[in-house]
Amino acid sequence: MRILLINGPNLNMLGTREPEVYGRDTLDEIVARVHSMAQELGAEVTALQSNHEGAIVDFIQENQASADGIVINPGAFGHYSYAIRDAISGSNLPAVEVHISNVHAREHFREQLVLSGVCKGVITGLGWRGYLYALDLLVSMAKEEK
Repeated sequence: MRILLINGPNLNMLGTREPEVYGRDTLDEIVARVHSMAQELGAEVTALQSNHEGAIVDFIQENQASADGIVINPGAFGHYSYAIRDAISGSNLPAVEVHISNVHAREHFREQLVLSGVCKGVITGLGWRGYLYALDLLVSMAKEEK
């Protein structure tokens, strides 16, 4: 079982960027936790962080045939990237959108999530733990289908 873990723009700055909003954990620490949990669940994770929309689209398209699901924190792309939305939809993979902060308790423009309509669910405001919840859901769903 293989899950794609995608992180969008500015998430490479976790730990130093607005720690009062995003916490002090780095992206590397979060990805390591996801890898560890995946191993416990009998899954493999292939991770990407990119500040470039096209790189995320390419990653989904290049890996969709060998993956069982997507955990994606699209960062700002979650508010306006129809290209990533189309890539997720076209992949036919179940996806869970994750946001570290509660986007509904922040600036008004953050409330619109254009990817959520093609995702199985959205986890927002639960910090780094949201990634683990998303992974657990996707692995459970994949096991139920087999």
